[in-house]
Amino acid sequence: MHIFLKISTKLLQSKSKPLNYLTWIPPVFLQSTKQMSQSTSIPRNQQRVRDHGYDDYMEVEKKIRKVMKFQEQLLTQPTSMIPISRLDMLARRFGFKQYEAGKFILKFPHVLEVFEHPVQRILYCRLTRKALLQIEQEKLALLAQLPEAVIRLRKLLMLSNTGRLRLEHVRIARKEFGLPDDFEFSVVLKYPMYFRLFDAKETRNKYIEVVEKDPKLAVCAVERVREKEYREKGGEEENVRFYFRVNFPPGFKIGKYYKIAVWKWQRLPYWSPYEDISGYDLRSLEAQKRMEKRAVATIHELLSLTVEKKITLERIAHFRLAMDLPKKLKDFLLQHQGIFYISTRGNQGKLHTVFLREAYRKGELIEPNDLYLARRRLAELVLMSPRKANMDKELVNYRRRGDDDEIAAVRRDNVENEGDHSTVQETVSEDEEREESVDYDDDCSSDSKYTDEEDSGDDVTDDLGKETS
Repeated sequence: MHIFLKISTKLLQSKSKPLNYLTWIPPVFLQSTKQMSQSTSIPRNQQRVRDHGYDDYMEVEKKIRKVMKFQEQLLTQPTSMIPISRLDMLARRFGFKQYEAGKFILKFPHVLEVFEHPVQRILYCRLTRKALLQIEQEKLALLAQLPEAVIRLRKLLMLSNTGRLRLEHVRIARKEFGLPDDFEFSVVLKYPMYFRLFDAKETRNKYIEVVEKDPKLAVCAVERVREKEYREKGGEEENVRFYFRVNFPPGFKIGKYYKIAVWKWQRLPYWSPYEDISGYDLRSLEAQKRMEKRAVATIHELLSLTVEKKITLERIAHFRLAMDLPKKLKDFLLQHQGIFYISTRGNQGKLHTVFLREAYRKGELIEPNDLYLARRRLAELVLMSPRKANMDKELVNYRRRGDDDEIAAVRRDNVENEGDHSTVQETVSEDEEREESVDYDDDCSSDSKYTDEEDSGDDVTDDLGKETS
């Protein structure tokens, strides 16, 4: 029995040795295997890198939002002006503190101006002529691009799984898609061949539904870009077929394994956002990867349909269920910082604005449209310094005051120059007479009885006679 126990303990010790040997794995090898396992997909938790070009753009948008609130309030008034005494009370609805509205108005004299009423002798606030002209230009641009807005709305409805969206969600994002305020009547009900408006029985909400999906419209913007680049640059079809333009922000760290993951993701096939996927089995891991890339293509197409190629993250969330988008949209978009950029500037971090990176260069749209240019005109008026406005006023006042002085000075100069003008006329007449005499001498023939000396003497006597007379 004692011998059996010794043999069993030796066997146990011999089996435990390989286990001890396996535990002493070098830590460098463990780190390399961990990194290799992550190279098959793009890492989910990434550090957010700021791009100051987009953040500065949103800082200007922050000022424009406040200015537009004043514009809407002024345009709702019968006379399009508000007394300064009431302005402080109305501005509190916009989030201004006490006595802050007056300082805000004085910062933008090219948009808002303060004047004294000629009869009541009270200070009023109204829009400037430049601001009214910008509003009129934006209205004209909005009406001119209305046929394009109809196509945008049709494609937006085709992106949804059921071909319908809530009317309230579209109304909230109407400005981004270039739709007028009364689009329910001017667009939806005006084109019954494209849209249908109905009330849901269960929720009692109004919905917009596309009547028929047009296969000609079921082409994404990224597909047109791929086709253009393939024709111009060429390359392998497999690398371009499911490719997205990637432009990482400055300072973004790109490692070796991250490059491999992006390269594999670019070659991964996916279903088109306009394709019906109700008949596919989505339980496999490959199908889930394709659905993730399809969500990227859907958001890319959604941003391409907007006028300024940007929209707030909260408004994208309204279409999340209808377009099969992931729940954590912010983390999902941060995973693809080379395609999208999320800016938290502009509204004290409460709103997140999503930009399409490939559509912008140095804070401006690469392919601007008329509606975008009309809206940016307001940004130009906001960014103009108050000194220029004061200088313009001084020049106008100087011209008005100096008109009489300039006219009087011109009259004095005319009176003083009358004498000089008469002497100039005399010298001119003398020169003309001399030129006529020279021409006459040239016309005389060689058989004439008069010599040059006699002619010169006659001319001198004639001139002396003229001077004495």
